[in-house]
Amino acid sequence: MQSCESSGDSANDPLSRGLRRRGQPRVVVIGAGLAGLAAAKALLEQGFTDVTVLEASTCIGGRVQSVKLGHATFELGATWIHGSHGNPIYHLAEANGLLEETTDGERSVGRISLYSKNGVACYLTNRGHRIPKDVVEEFSDLYNEVYNLTQEFFRHGKPVNAESQNSVGVFTREEVRNRIRDDPDDPEATKCLKLAMIQQYLKVESCESSSHSMDDVSLSAFGEWTEIPGAHHIIPSGFIRVVELLAEGIPAHVIQLGKPVRCVHWDQASARPRGPEIEPRGEGDHNLDAGEGGQGGEEPRGDGRDEDEQWPVLVECEDCEVIPADHVIVTVSLGVLKRQYTSFFPPGLPTEKVAAIHRLGIGTTDKIFLEFEEPFWGPECNSIQFVWEDEAESGTLTYPPELWYRKICGFDVLYPPERYGHVLSGWICGEEALVMEKCDDEAVAEICTEMLRQFTGNPNIPKPRRILRSAWGSNPYFRGSYSYTQVGSSGADVEKLAKQGSSSKQQPGHLLSSKCSEQSLDPNRGSIKPMQVLFSGEATHRKYYSTTHGALLSGQREAARLIEMYQDLFQQGT
Repeated sequence: MQSCESSGDSANDPLSRGLRRRGQPRVVVIGAGLAGLAAAKALLEQGFTDVTVLEASTCIGGRVQSVKLGHATFELGATWIHGSHGNPIYHLAEANGLLEETTDGERSVGRISLYSKNGVACYLTNRGHRIPKDVVEEFSDLYNEVYNLTQEFFRHGKPVNAESQNSVGVFTREEVRNRIRDDPDDPEATKCLKLAMIQQYLKVESCESSSHSMDDVSLSAFGEWTEIPGAHHIIPSGFIRVVELLAEGIPAHVIQLGKPVRCVHWDQASARPRGPEIEPRGEGDHNLDAGEGGQGGEEPRGDGRDEDEQWPVLVECEDCEVIPADHVIVTVSLGVLKRQYTSFFPPGLPTEKVAAIHRLGIGTTDKIFLEFEEPFWGPECNSIQFVWEDEAESGTLTYPPELWYRKICGFDVLYPPERYGHVLSGWICGEEALVMEKCDDEAVAEICTEMLRQFTGNPNIPKPRRILRSAWGSNPYFRGSYSYTQVGSSGADVEKLAKQGSSSKQQPGHLLSSKCSEQSLDPNRGSIKPMQVLFSGEATHRKYYSTTHGALLSGQREAARLIEMYQDLFQQGT
């Protein structure tokens, strides 16, 4: 392991030392997405002066990624403000004039919101036929009836039978199929079309849930996710503007970009002395090799602490800098936690938190933007949906790698063309999205063009002039798009991921302690350090997981824990 050094910062000046003696904590926030920025902003507004945000990538925003091409802005990540009534993202955007250019056609109150509610969705089969509008409407009504049933298992405490395998996909597929087959009015040809449409709808649903398949989504927990009332909105100037608004009140020096974290060493105060390779040096000493000056405690610390007092948390960065802290707010994605929790949190996370990380799900939902010189679709068409007739009896949504393109559920038409040009936005999720990410742009553009030719029956559709796509699954800083409650998990696991309460195996000073004694709150009365590591991010919000407002609220929630804790401390000192 390389030699690492402790960072110097404002704690070296006399003012900061005085603040620390009065209980001013040092807080490190890992991640500059919506959760991390919301946490940092809330802390700074409440008078916390020693806050650092570490962001692995070279820009802020996390899973908000707006790309400007020409006069248009395309969203590779978060796209919609889901609901307006009480949504903090909506109110922030509305108060700052970000929705003024949003057209009526870019607002939707539908459950599955497209870019426009104007026009109609064109459902096309792989034989190049368009499914009649009345058949589409009949199927949509039937599917939505069954979708509403999936909500009742949680909301009304209905028991889940064994046949459903506690899976939204299994339950929905079988329930819709049975109703289609039992309909005495439909001819066999119509029934076959409707049966094939089930798979297409489930692909769309999987993209909405960011799961590989709806077969992976828990039926008993599905209804707990809460939709905020009101229309969905897009931000014409880019969702990144919301991120920028949050960052406006944060001093530039607080946010360190290109600063990936290797691990978080917590519970340092009660641990045995660690080896010199991660021992932080005195704050005012930047000329010694790592570990020098830390022997015997003879070097001045310069941080307002007693010589024998240790920092409870050490944040070790990939560049080998070690940043000591009182508290760390971790906002990394569930995908990163799944991949790295063992090495990321020495000496290890509590068993129940590890179990929650394992049980909860996160998948990949990617977008594929295709820009054409001229539209080949009619002005009434707002989307092109792909229905494979040979999937009418399929029991899975998993394909071999060479058939990854079958997971593309369709393409939405971006409106208005005056802003976006002639652009289609395709959707793909799951393992097939990961295969797509490994292909080059030319190959993806070619395959998408062939699909459009096949389903429209128009062999003359030209290749797009430009392609733009996301790659959330293979990005090492995300490892997925957003979370869902996987079969075998529930909202209780979301709570455990965010939990700050003690477990039976915890010792004093554990990273998850929440309500501690007066002694544990006073840095001058003992080594017990409460709330060393806190967790936020969309996957930690029980009702609003997978959303931008869930992420923002979770960051504010964790900041509020620390604000409350130190308010109590200051009151004790008066």
